[in-house]
Amino acid sequence: MRGSALALRHGPEPVAEPAPTRPPLKWAGGKRWQVQHLLPHWTSRSDRRLVEPFAGGLAVALGLMPKRALLNDVNPHLLNFYRWLKAGLVVDERFENEKSAFYRNRNRFNRLLSNGQTETAEAAGLFYYLNRTGYNGLCRFNQKGVFNVPFGRFNNINYRYDFANYKSVFENWEFTNKTFREVTLAPDDFVYADPPYDVEFTAYSSGGFSWEDQEATAEWLAKHSGPVILSNQATDRIMKLYKKLKFKTPTFEAPRRISCTGDRAPALEVLATRNL
Repeated sequence: MRGSALALRHGPEPVAEPAPTRPPLKWAGGKRWQVQHLLPHWTSRSDRRLVEPFAGGLAVALGLMPKRALLNDVNPHLLNFYRWLKAGLVVDERFENEKSAFYRNRNRFNRLLSNGQTETAEAAGLFYYLNRTGYNGLCRFNQKGVFNVPFGRFNNINYRYDFANYKSVFENWEFTNKTFREVTLAPDDFVYADPPYDVEFTAYSSGGFSWEDQEATAEWLAKHSGPVILSNQATDRIMKLYKKLKFKTPTFEAPRRISCTGDRAPALEVLATRNL
């Protein structure tokens, strides 16, 4: 995949299309299933800014379609992709669902990272390709910052090349790449927070996500004066923590979309709420 093949195509503005409702990436732990539970809380408050400290795959934002949003994530490659979508990314190179092509492009992506070219259009296009083609849509880096997800097992992949219609949707959405501790909230922000779940595997970002981070997230949001919805796996210690901080803690059986063990049994999750 050549560096010149991934860029913005300038010219007449694309014909307006219906706003996309599906996230552009295949994202482990995506929360599209939660939208039906969030809408009753959101609809009467849709004039507020939606803030997601852990934006992930954007399933919630694209499901709620706020006029204004602050969407933050600690993953810089994810945020680079979203920023290029906001600029109107069109990819000219054709993608291949083929093992040797995958590893060739994975090596190219890692070379871009090592050469300080993480914010380029090419890096954004490669990130999308690796996400769609790699194993289970995982996003994983080793301790040296090398993307190391193996080739996937998908028979057919419907790749997308023109992301121009996301441009109007993202127009009033701000994307930031910070830790949750650095996100600044306005008093009336509507916050939906989906931190890495309280499970053993938390290697989404370098350094992981510790129990202390779970406590800090909950304590921070318990102080917010606006509406808060906090999503997590309903482990005993999570439920105890949220109840101690006066969150309401309804639970739901959630589908396991991705599992390293192959287990697809429903998981008990909590959508803890305050000020709703």
